[in-house]
Amino acid sequence: MNLLSRRRFCALTAATAAGAAIDAKRAWASVTGLPIGIQLYTVGKPYADDPAGTLKQLRAMGYREVETSIMPKLSAKDQRKMMDDAGLTCPSVHMDMNGTNLDAGLADVHTLGAHYALSSVLRDILPELRKAEEEARKTGKAGMPALPPLGMDGFKKTAAHMNEVGRKVKAAGLQYAYHNHNFEFEKMPDGSVGYDILVKETDPDLVKFEVDCGWMTVAGSDPLAYFGKYPGRFRMLHIKDFQKGTEPTTDLTGPGRPKGTDLGTGFIDYKQIFAAAKGAGVEHIFAEQEPPFAVSQMASAKADFAYMQKFS
Repeated sequence: MNLLSRRRFCALTAATAAGAAIDAKRAWASVTGLPIGIQLYTVGKPYADDPAGTLKQLRAMGYREVETSIMPKLSAKDQRKMMDDAGLTCPSVHMDMNGTNLDAGLADVHTLGAHYALSSVLRDILPELRKAEEEARKTGKAGMPALPPLGMDGFKKTAAHMNEVGRKVKAAGLQYAYHNHNFEFEKMPDGSVGYDILVKETDPDLVKFEVDCGWMTVAGSDPLAYFGKYPGRFRMLHIKDFQKGTEPTTDLTGPGRPKGTDLGTGFIDYKQIFAAAKGAGVEHIFAEQEPPFAVSQMASAKADFAYMQKFS
């Protein structure tokens, strides 16, 4: 090979390698520079029917991380093996922080290789909700009962309980984080919302937050504003879209509950949220979708990845 041919060969090889690196980056990360993940709730039915196959399909779509929950019919050990086989990692796990099985649940979080143990609705401090759930079970009525208003006292009790949970999770060598819905944005008499109480009255070392951007937005609040207001408190994002409603709502379970849709087909614009996420301390981003699904859950997962990849 002469010198000119060698130079051309090297230039072509370098260009090909650079192109491959760019393609790999596009499959790997959004504008945040973080791997694109998915909360397995989005593909709940196919995951229940064929967990190993579903994980491999998600990996083939381009997802690199998953967020799961403690599943009664699938052991943490089995889930971990299937995730490893699919080439996926699981940095965070949702679990029930109520009741007496906390230690067993946290052991499962370790088994799954996660660092974050998360919860959302803390029913232990809502006796009205527990009573409504018990009544629903007795009468055979399906679905979750309407959440009662918490009021300022309820949110303060929730924050205190979150600190307690955070201490237990930290003692287990993990980090606790709280995932919001829309009911946390209930207006208080002073004009603030309940979510601010949860952030202000929890220990930053014990309690981090996973911002469900979709639920926060339909409740009339702004993730960007919270990034600026409480820097360093947010470690994960749920990237979720909803059909356009007429007005903000904190109705999670009743007739005013917003209807989900594929990312990019609703009303939430994520461009600025993605741009600000990493600077706000966010470490993981997960697509998540609420019903109804216009297509199959796997088709929606594919559409959600394509939307998130646009911000590469």
